[in-house]
Amino acid sequence: MSWLLVEGLLPLGIIAGMLVIAGNAQYHIHKAAHGRPKHIGNDMWDVAMERRDKKLVEQLSSAPSN
Repeated sequence: MSWLLVEGLLPLGIIAGMLVIAGNAQYHIHKAAHGRPKHIGNDMWDVAMERRDKKLVEQLSSAPSN
């Protein structure tokens, strides 16, 4: 019975290990290319809002203060 368990768990462990390696490779490649980790669930709206916020912050920081 124990050999049957080992025979089943070994391929599952290999598959799980390959999924972990693939996920980590994607993370590190994206981080190297863009300089920051990927935000999960970002769509075009979120990207547009990030650009808008960055632009507003830059405008406020460059505006003369009283």
